[in-house]
Amino acid sequence: MGGSITFRGAELVLPGGVEAGDLVIEDGRIAAIGAGVAPRGEVVDARGLALLPGVIDPQVHFREPGPTHKEDLATGSAAAAAGGVTAFLEMPNTDPPTTSRTALEDKLRRAAGRATAHYGFFLGATPDNFDEVAAARDVPGIKIFMGSSTGTLLVDDEAALDRHFAVARVPIAVHAEDEARLRERKRLLTAPDPALHPVIRDEEAALIATRRAIALAERHRRRLHVLHLSTAEEADLLRRRPRDGLVTSETLPQFLFLDARLYATLGTRLQMNPPVREARHGEALWAALLDGTIDCLATDHAPHTLEEKARPYGEAPSGMPGVETSLPLMLDAVSQGRCTLRHIARWMCEGPARCYGLVGKGRLEVGYDGDVTLVDLKRARVVRGDELFTKVKWSPFEGWTLRGWPVMTVLRGRPVFRDGAIVEGVFGEPLHFASLSQD
Repeated sequence: MGGSITFRGAELVLPGGVEAGDLVIEDGRIAAIGAGVAPRGEVVDARGLALLPGVIDPQVHFREPGPTHKEDLATGSAAAAAGGVTAFLEMPNTDPPTTSRTALEDKLRRAAGRATAHYGFFLGATPDNFDEVAAARDVPGIKIFMGSSTGTLLVDDEAALDRHFAVARVPIAVHAEDEARLRERKRLLTAPDPALHPVIRDEEAALIATRRAIALAERHRRRLHVLHLSTAEEADLLRRRPRDGLVTSETLPQFLFLDARLYATLGTRLQMNPPVREARHGEALWAALLDGTIDCLATDHAPHTLEEKARPYGEAPSGMPGVETSLPLMLDAVSQGRCTLRHIARWMCEGPARCYGLVGKGRLEVGYDGDVTLVDLKRARVVRGDELFTKVKWSPFEGWTLRGWPVMTVLRGRPVFRDGAIVEGVFGEPLHFASLSQD
């Protein structure tokens, strides 16, 4: 059930540009945009603040079912709401993994009345669950791990990959690292040094798998989304492709703001798959976002406890939290002149909605759902792990001062986060996806 609320005098980040004005949400949908429009519901004085479409995070790991001591759907979605995120797409490498309709329905039941953001769940591919993949509908997509990562899902056999691409009727999202090269490169692990992580999981491992996935998508005319793009070489490969909508991609704030020099201080806290690499890759990914080669941003929020991350390299799990800090990082980039509010709306709202066919999401436009994020571009705050909503209470950006933070997050006209706290009794709804089949 939607609510009603009016924002007066905000800097509205609209599809055509940023304009000062009012925005009215009535019964959960955007009803009016302009100056002096008739108010509905609570009236919020938003002068001096910016109003964005609700941020959509298209790749998170909220750990439920499974190791919920790290995160669960309630805590992960609370972290999302606190970070201005109104919708998330959750990955299937849970325990047990989400590889069947039965498992998907279990997740939907778990999220109902607990998740404080709208939610969608990927179906995971296995070497033989072709019938489940073929039958999948109203899900964001099929997740294929082409290289081994955290969890038990792996599909690296060419025949199995080909069949999944042949039968899928929803987008296919790939973790693109080549398993054969990863196995070969693991012999380089001669010492428990986390700085070896981007050496073992090198650029070539990513490029081989991305090329392979694109070839499969082109052969079968299937929508492909390349997850967490991490290399300059992959960006160049995508830039050379026609922009025909068949292949889309994302990158992560970790790859834009962190680089391999930090292994010396962060150690295994910096460890993730694919890895944080040399600074040249971050610069190339920024350029690919700005020229439209990369379509959107995600976080790959994949929390582990500090005790787990403190294990020696080779034993410590890969992954880090990020859903709560992604928007503040990008707002800080606006303050530094690296991008604009329109870029943020394109990369974090419109882009994910377009890539996955999210119905009614991603834009400040009359008729769209009333999911919005109110931000204060002047608010400066230090990232402190013990103040975060994520269950693991740490961040790779610990101690960073970021300028620009969400002050209110709204789901279909109802505030779910305001004044630094989650509002009780406001929950997200299942997301719905338009058909993106190439048939």
